[in-house]
Amino acid sequence: MLVVEDDRDIAELIAHHLGKAGYLAEVVHSGDKVLSLVEDEPPHLIILDLMLPGQNGLDICRAIRSDSRSSNIPIIIVTAKTEETDRIVGLELGADDYVSKPFSPKELISRVGAVLRRANRTNTLPSLLEIGPIQVDIESHRVTLDGREVYLTAKEFLLLKYFAEHQERVLSRDILLSDVWGYKYTGGTRTVDVHVRHLREKLPVLSHALETVKQFGYKLVNQENKSQ
Repeated sequence: MLVVEDDRDIAELIAHHLGKAGYLAEVVHSGDKVLSLVEDEPPHLIILDLMLPGQNGLDICRAIRSDSRSSNIPIIIVTAKTEETDRIVGLELGADDYVSKPFSPKELISRVGAVLRRANRTNTLPSLLEIGPIQVDIESHRVTLDGREVYLTAKEFLLLKYFAEHQERVLSRDILLSDVWGYKYTGGTRTVDVHVRHLREKLPVLSHALETVKQFGYKLVNQENKSQ
């Protein structure tokens, strides 16, 4: 793991607790070296302070996420309690989680474990998801129905992908807004219903497979289980 923190005491504290939890950590105190280190030997996770000498944490986060060789590396950003704007920008740039100073080392280690588990689940997901006759190609962002390509908007694709990854689970509208649209989205839950309606229109099989759970959300029924 890579710890990027200019405060040496905090950096040593983080590295110490990571070590106690069984993680090997490399520490750097300036933003200037981070991208070259990531390029030479990609870490399993980066703990990144936003206020750094040299290149700041937001620019580093942006650069890591924009490079295909490092875009999947989990990032936890560290911010001061008053830096809400930077925290929001960091998450929008693709950081996986954050902790605010002062923080509990136990909380940080807990967040490290949770982020790594999520990353491992993502890495083991198949690149081609199937919903009966519907195929969702994660890598090419293509959707086909009985072999015929169906055009979806970017948000429709992400919503369908999320349903496909969570088949047989009842998903609330709030969860869908949080995970598909992003936590900052404030357009209201009505937008979920509109996008679901568009998916059902473009992929008629979803009229039955994607069930409405009254006053709560939706559930995508696994078509293999349904046919048995």
